[in-house]
Amino acid sequence: MIDFDDSKAGHHALGLGGAWAMAVGGMIGGGIFSTLGVVIAVAGHWAWLSFLIGGAIAFCTGNSYAALTVELDEPGGSYSYLRSLNYVILARIAAWVLLIGYTLTVAVYAFTFGAYAANAFGIDAGWVPPFCAVAVIAILAGINLMGATEATIVELVAVWGKLVILLGLAGLGIWHWAPERLVLSHGHAVGFSGALIGTGVVFMAYEGFQLLAYDYHEMRDKERTISRAMPLAVVATMATYVLVALGAPMLAGAEQIVIHKEVALAEAGRDALGTFGFVAVTIAAVFSTASAINATVFATARLAAHAAGDNEMPRLFGLRNGQNVPWFGTVLIAVVAAFLAVIGGIDALVESASFVFLLVFALVNAIALRRKTGHHLLSTLGLIGSLAAAVMLVLYEFGIA
Repeated sequence: MIDFDDSKAGHHALGLGGAWAMAVGGMIGGGIFSTLGVVIAVAGHWAWLSFLIGGAIAFCTGNSYAALTVELDEPGGSYSYLRSLNYVILARIAAWVLLIGYTLTVAVYAFTFGAYAANAFGIDAGWVPPFCAVAVIAILAGINLMGATEATIVELVAVWGKLVILLGLAGLGIWHWAPERLVLSHGHAVGFSGALIGTGVVFMAYEGFQLLAYDYHEMRDKERTISRAMPLAVVATMATYVLVALGAPMLAGAEQIVIHKEVALAEAGRDALGTFGFVAVTIAAVFSTASAINATVFATARLAAHAAGDNEMPRLFGLRNGQNVPWFGTVLIAVVAAFLAVIGGIDALVESASFVFLLVFALVNAIALRRKTGHHLLSTLGLIGSLAAAVMLVLYEFGIA
């Protein structure tokens, strides 16, 4: 899905619809399935606001990503921006931070895949979810090593399928309008500050739109496409998340969403439409997380190879197999992500990934302000919002907030 090889630049495969689908798929690929229960546990009935504020920060940051990519006329995201500005040391740090962040994201998606897959078969054995998580990473890493890529038409169909299922679930919950079910028990009272903390926790759900910057040379009318696709994708994703954060708890109850947070939406689907709802949401979750794992491993291995070619990462990351796939990066990312998926709980993985991407997004907004590119106000708000959410997340982790 994402490639740094400019030899393909003449193909111009991505139009506005395809680019929009790639960005939405990157965000919804595992975001809402992984984070809803975690965010509700922190923000309670303010979870919808956490998603709204997080979306606003992502929207502002998308402005900076698109403007910088168009101005520099180069794919590669924050790493390439820093290289182009001769901030070599910062570029090297950014490459490693991105590698860590995307590896954490793969671990979150794999953990979620394992939980939904085991839940689908009603298997409670403690080893089954981790086994499924490791298996899906191994299979998809193997597919990546064979040089497989996702077609735009497949991504479009997958994205619309997920949106239909998620929005249908949210619509049923809102139709039954029961705001009292959004509230956690009295022993878990949550104030408005919970929404601000939740913004930090939720942020990995918005990781994905920036991957369009890596595909810049693959777009038709690239300046216009990236400038429109990024904000449209963030708005569509934000609206979906807000509606699901309202509708799903109204079906299953906030307490049950938190209790079953690894498979929260499947349980909400069961409450909405019985077995059919359970199966539909489970299929959407399993397919989405698997797709997100594949795309993220694909992108991250190529980012590392690109940096290795610039001598900013070890040359091992630049090693390619007979299919021209950077095999060392692919294998390393898969192994580390599988290990994290086995030992890490969903809360820790989500919060760690969110923190990394908040820092990356703050950096991109700061670069846009330094370059005086894009909308100054949006970049300023994106910078302040990213840093504030990161601070709230740290305070929460240390028990201060």
